[in-house]
Amino acid sequence: MEIRKFFSGIFSSGAQSLTTGNIPLLLTRFAIPYMAANLLQALYGAADMIIVGQFTDAAGLSAVSIGSQFIFMINSIVIGLSLGGTIMIGRSFGAGRTEEIKETIGTMLTLFAILSVVITLSLLFFIDPIARLLGTPPEAFDQTRDYLFINIAGIATMFAYNALASIFRGFGDSASPLMFVAVACVLNVIGDLALVGFFGWGAAGAAFATVCAQGFSALLAVLYARRADYHFDFRLRSMRIKPERLKSLLYIGLPMAIQFSLTGISFIFIMATVSKMGGIVAAAAIGITSKINGFTMLPPASFSAAISAMVAQNIGANKPKRARSTMYAGLTISLVFGLFTFGLLFLCPECVIRIFTPDTELITATALYLKSFSADFILVCFVFCLNGFFNGCGHTTFTMANNIFSAFAVRVPATWILSGISGASLFSVGFAAPLASLQGIIFSLLYLKSGRWKKSR
Repeated sequence: MEIRKFFSGIFSSGAQSLTTGNIPLLLTRFAIPYMAANLLQALYGAADMIIVGQFTDAAGLSAVSIGSQFIFMINSIVIGLSLGGTIMIGRSFGAGRTEEIKETIGTMLTLFAILSVVITLSLLFFIDPIARLLGTPPEAFDQTRDYLFINIAGIATMFAYNALASIFRGFGDSASPLMFVAVACVLNVIGDLALVGFFGWGAAGAAFATVCAQGFSALLAVLYARRADYHFDFRLRSMRIKPERLKSLLYIGLPMAIQFSLTGISFIFIMATVSKMGGIVAAAAIGITSKINGFTMLPPASFSAAISAMVAQNIGANKPKRARSTMYAGLTISLVFGLFTFGLLFLCPECVIRIFTPDTELITATALYLKSFSADFILVCFVFCLNGFFNGCGHTTFTMANNIFSAFAVRVPATWILSGISGASLFSVGFAAPLASLQGIIFSLLYLKSGRWKKSR
């Protein structure tokens, strides 16, 4: 009976309570659509790399690799604030406070609209300096500039999709975002094949296809949300900022936005450092690893988000023991995926890398980096699930501080030191990521043992 209920409810949309019932069952039912949505997002992100890699040269591949690192940093700000919205909506939904939900949604959507305009206008005038700051090789500079310009011009679509997805997930609905990202994935792949493969637009074509796909997906999400029961009418008259809700949203979401964006900056530093060490091939190898890493991170990242939403509802319902059990269940399931991906990419990395490029030199370089980097696939299961738990409890300031410390006190310095050693290779540089994750786990376990997470935020 439990198995039948599980499969029948996996892709059901609509609001649902996560404060009662079997914890592993509910957590998995919430995480699977979230994981599927993230998988599709990773696929249409990887489609840029794969299609550009097949139809252009290393310069085009390097342009997408470098440009996507910067766009990821911007997207991290959106994701962090969106998670803050998910947690706030989840708490209010768990406590049955409808008016708070309306005010939170209105505040978040208005804030995102303002931020998208400000960020777009601010960055469009600095495309060339940004490309130089990213350490772009001369051969890839023009394509990187075009890729950045188009993505930055379409930032509003990124904000819109993430805001709507966070609203759905706050209500315990992880299936609806899956439907809309599936549409975006299909459109992006079609657009890539047409613009990159047929018209030969290169990296610029990949960027244009992505922006258009995101925009159409966001439009469908708005139309759907207006007809569903999410306690908000999605009309302009309801779009207003409530100071109290804004304060709470920034208190919870801003630390995550800062954490994610600074982590993205740390990877930009790593990309620039490795580019200087090994040139365009090394930069492309890091980019390919980043895309592969996007897939391997899906299970822990999805369970982290599911843990945050479920913990938020249970904290709102005053059930801290159930909240902690949620974290342990998510960690156990995530580790199964982590061990599998580690084994695959440590023992046979070339099998996966060939999907992205037929270039023998690039395959060898990426495999060398993955050999040492792959230990991180296990460690991040602990990092993500612990972070998801603390975020759901409202202790986002701790996760921000811990992750920033990991990035800038461990990962970046370790990359710089390891790349500067005589005879250094991508294999030695790859150890920087697992070292940073190990430090983050130690600090998180100490914080968990201290019991400070029980204090309301």
